[in-house]
Amino acid sequence: MAGPIATAGTAAPRTGAEAARDRGGYRPALSLLASLFFMWGFITVINNTLLPHLRSVFDLDYTQTTLIESVWFIAYFVASIPAAKLIERVGYQRALVTGLGIMALGTLGMILAAHRVSYAITLTALFVIASGITLLQVAANPYVAVVGPAESAPARLNLVQAYNSLGTTLAPLFGGYLILGRSASGNAAAGATLTPAERLADAQSVQLPYLIVAVVLVVLAAVIARFPLPAISGSGGATARAARAERAGLSLWRHRNLVLGVPAIFIYLIAEIGVSNLFINFVSQPEIGDLTHAQASRYLFLLWGGMMVGRFVGSYLMQRRPAETVLAGAAIGACAVMLVATFATGHLALWALISVGLFHAIMFPTIFTLGIRGLGPLTEEGAGLLIMAIAGGSLVVILPRCRGHREIISWSSRLARA
Repeated sequence: MAGPIATAGTAAPRTGAEAARDRGGYRPALSLLASLFFMWGFITVINNTLLPHLRSVFDLDYTQTTLIESVWFIAYFVASIPAAKLIERVGYQRALVTGLGIMALGTLGMILAAHRVSYAITLTALFVIASGITLLQVAANPYVAVVGPAESAPARLNLVQAYNSLGTTLAPLFGGYLILGRSASGNAAAGATLTPAERLADAQSVQLPYLIVAVVLVVLAAVIARFPLPAISGSGGATARAARAERAGLSLWRHRNLVLGVPAIFIYLIAEIGVSNLFINFVSQPEIGDLTHAQASRYLFLLWGGMMVGRFVGSYLMQRRPAETVLAGAAIGACAVMLVATFATGHLALWALISVGLFHAIMFPTIFTLGIRGLGPLTEEGAGLLIMAIAGGSLVVILPRCRGHREIISWSSRLARA
């Protein structure tokens, strides 16, 4: 088993396992973890695809719909720190397997919710799935960051996060075909009322997609459980006990990068979720794209695809430029295109908003790797706090549902004056 996580600037003796990782021995593990990132991106967007479907099945009011959207972020807030503690006790590999098992349990819960046509069971199942993803986030992100050389950590995490974006890009096609395409609500005219029989059939239409997902999750958990992942600190046994003893005299709050990283991720998630949630209403406006919602959803596909491309490009650039420099350039670019989207009209505003995905792409993985840099034995706790900050996306849910870019400008002005 390898020794504790190395931090930047240390000159500790290198073990044979650490030397092997620096020579690229971690690459098979990264290939496997890329499939893990793909799956949780895929499932996250599948659940977003379900929202209009659930509104029809359960005839939800605004508050009930908001609760479905919020439960995902509530799970991030509640489960992040317990996930970090679990990793300290059982290690990264067992935590990954546990997270996949929890997700599989949640997907089976969605099948039960469909059979019973139960709103309460649906909420519970979504919370369980989100809790499993939270555990994966807390375990997999720092694992990718520390399993190889520290200087290439941002490039590695951006690379595997690109496969997460591939999952978010393909999921709407899967969900649209197997859920919305096979349901009465997905094919009904706007404002149409479903009969009780149609509601039951719609609820049951999610069973096959979630059964497929559950099987894939179980298979992936079995593969990871047997795969020889490189061991790092926090993997249980004597190394974990030594790390816990070392943590006793350390404080997270002395690490400026983490202290700034937590609010940075919180604010970034407001931006990312805000753009994706408001996108269809924004580009559908007559003065912007003059599109139907169905047509606008195809452009949303381009937004997520842009994030995938941006992460591949960002990973390449970070092998040649400092991650901080690339991150600063992306932030300036995102600010510029958002100003164009806010004050312009027509296709210029539409394509400016689409292009923000390219600049948003590297922000989460890069902020995360910079946030945990140098934490050493505190890496698990730091990762938990950074993942908890994803709950910032929940603020978007309670914002007024904007119907055009002028309302976005008005809301932004009120926020600035507050």
